[in-house]
Amino acid sequence: MTIFQGTAARDFRRGGRDGIPALVATFPFALLYGALAVSTGMSAFEAVLMSAAIFGGASQMVGIELFGQSVSPWLVVLSIFAVNFRHVLYSAAVGPRIAGWSLPRQAVGFFFLVDPLYAESELKAEKREPITFAWYMGMALTFYTAWVGGSAVGAAFGRLIPDPHAIGIDFLLPIYFLGLVMGFRKRTMWAPVVAASAVASVVAYNTIGSPWHVSVGALAGILLAAAMPVPRREKGADE
Repeated sequence: MTIFQGTAARDFRRGGRDGIPALVATFPFALLYGALAVSTGMSAFEAVLMSAAIFGGASQMVGIELFGQSVSPWLVVLSIFAVNFRHVLYSAAVGPRIAGWSLPRQAVGFFFLVDPLYAESELKAEKREPITFAWYMGMALTFYTAWVGGSAVGAAFGRLIPDPHAIGIDFLLPIYFLGLVMGFRKRTMWAPVVAASAVASVVAYNTIGSPWHVSVGALAGILLAAAMPVPRREKGADE
């Protein structure tokens, strides 16, 4: 039973079903995070609390890597901000699409706005389907439960795995993200924007290093997309 009724309940269930692919891809990555977190000295409670409060896989990975090193706190914060900078862009893109929500609902929605939710929201917008709060929360809670639950399992049993990376359980998430990117391949500017982001990210990774390559790659794609003319058909679609 949910707090939603009627059409909203159906939207909530649909959102839950739409979140299943993200759940399958995320759970192994959450296991890896939980195992690595306890291996760096965090308690199981701290590892799960970090997942529940931050809800950001890549930034949490960066955080646990830096926590065990002798680095300044400001550098930890700045590194995590570099990884999460893309969420600022996500909010700017999704914000107008959920402008009809109340402010409390928007605040909740922005907390859950991670990569899969952004991509699925954009796909719904392309299909001229409304992004209802019920649908959004159905997918968000499915994804959130998988992330926090997987973190708890990984933290509880991670010490039984000598080398979590050796198992390769984290390979599903990059594959899932690749699938999200391919979902936008019919957009006119898809190929050059993806190519620019990829090249800039690789160059940044080999020059200034991780995690800065994430933001540099995103910024390169954004700048190219902003500089390129928008086809008339797409202009009309956005109006």
